[in-house]
Amino acid sequence: MTTATLERPATDVMSFEDIQAFLFAEARALDDRDWDTWLTFYHKDCPFWMPAWDDFDTLTEDPQNEMSLMYYPNKQGIEDRVFRIKTDRSSATSLPEPRTNHYLSGIEVLSREGSEIKLRFNWQTLSYRYAETDTHWGTSFYSIDTSGPKPLITDKKVVLKNDHIHHVIDVYHT
Repeated sequence: MTTATLERPATDVMSFEDIQAFLFAEARALDDRDWDTWLTFYHKDCPFWMPAWDDFDTLTEDPQNEMSLMYYPNKQGIEDRVFRIKTDRSSATSLPEPRTNHYLSGIEVLSREGSEIKLRFNWQTLSYRYAETDTHWGTSFYSIDTSGPKPLITDKKVVLKNDHIHHVIDVYHT
């Protein structure tokens, strides 16, 4: 498997190295602001959720009825967000776009059931804009479908651990 395409025969089982390469390639697409490539990592039905911390220092559990820092119920929402970033049609995005650098660690395979892999990993993102560097960190939980020619993220939950945010949090911070 090459890290550029990450395509492989459907009969292949993703090794830990393949999983790691997949996650690094997704992060690299964000750092490179390669939005079109980044979107190819997501299944059309993939929810993208960043729950909020409530007043009792507990994560919200229901994105439909409780506060979230970010919630897109499927890839169409993610695509809309990318469209707004690319076309400057968002009050949350301004020029220059932030420069980011993602660091991933502690990658764990939580389970493998058929063609589904559940993962957990820690991340840190440095973001530079307006002569300031912000640090965001947290833990992500992914479900990946490996049944097709390219693995696809079918569920993404991002837990932001530092919830004192100086600027708007966006998809490129995760």
